[in-house]
Amino acid sequence: QVLLVESGGGLVQPGGSLKLSCAALGSGFSLDWYNIGWFRQAPGKEREAVACIVSSDGSIYYDDSLKGRFTISSDNAKNTVYLQMNSLKPEDTAVYYCAADPTGWGLRDDEYTFWGQGTQVTVSS
Repeated sequence: QVLLVESGGGLVQPGGSLKLSCAALGSGFSLDWYNIGWFRQAPGKEREAVACIVSSDGSIYYDDSLKGRFTISSDNAKNTVYLQMNSLKPEDTAVYYCAADPTGWGLRDDEYTFWGQGTQVTVSS
């Protein structure tokens, strides 16, 4: 069983930054065995992809609309994947989720088996 825990969400003003963390818990589990995706879901909207990182070769993919403002990275020593979010806008307000899968990857949420509980990001003045 893979347990993913997101953190780092909160209230930020437009133009501000936040760095989300996705920690993988469980003895003997290593995030670098899994492909990791970040997704978000705003109220009343469908869940949408943000970014993903492929474990086999470190390839990174972003939703085109977010490229340049969001950066996904990983620290295997800490078993944590990060999402750095800059120049935040009110429309970035959502619950942000990380997801993991040993084989599935990409920017479709149905590729991922394991999900965290989410962390709320609110961008407002």
